[in-house]
Amino acid sequence: MAKQLPQNFDKYGLLPAGDYELTIEQIRRSLLVRGPAVKSDTWDMEWRSHLVDNLEILVKQLWKVGIENIFINGSFVEDKDHPNDIDGYFECDLKEFASGRLAQRLNMMDPHKIWTWDPSSRRPHQDSDKKQLPMWHEYRVELYPHYDQLCSIPDRFGNLQMFPSAFRQSRREYRSKGIVRIIER
Repeated sequence: MAKQLPQNFDKYGLLPAGDYELTIEQIRRSLLVRGPAVKSDTWDMEWRSHLVDNLEILVKQLWKVGIENIFINGSFVEDKDHPNDIDGYFECDLKEFASGRLAQRLNMMDPHKIWTWDPSSRRPHQDSDKKQLPMWHEYRVELYPHYDQLCSIPDRFGNLQMFPSAFRQSRREYRSKGIVRIIER
């Protein structure tokens, strides 16, 4: 059951634990862009709005190929004045992904042809300590396919997790945090 998005982050600066269903417009008007009731002077609403604009482009492409379950998280759902990007994942069919058809269909819509998760496509960027995918370079958004596989994010014991579990906790302290499912209506 989806919860109502709160007006503030929790005491750890995280979106309180739970699943939140929001449209792109609701995200734009929410705590995630506008900031908490008491925010710092450096809260970067303009940058966060820009990230949501970019996210919208990619989400609309996913919807056009029939992907409905799209989730976002990362530092964008934390009390971080200027998050580096938006992280997320979407649920897809393994055969469609493994055959390359999904990326091909998405790249037919995207003018920059950014839909790939091939490690060899990663390039360095001055704003990042690691090599990034083409979608990150173009949109500062990373959306990964999920088809019931493990991701590269370990739990507190070092075991790899699936995206749904990994995205519902902070990476450093492993505290529970909320996740946003993007809906159309």
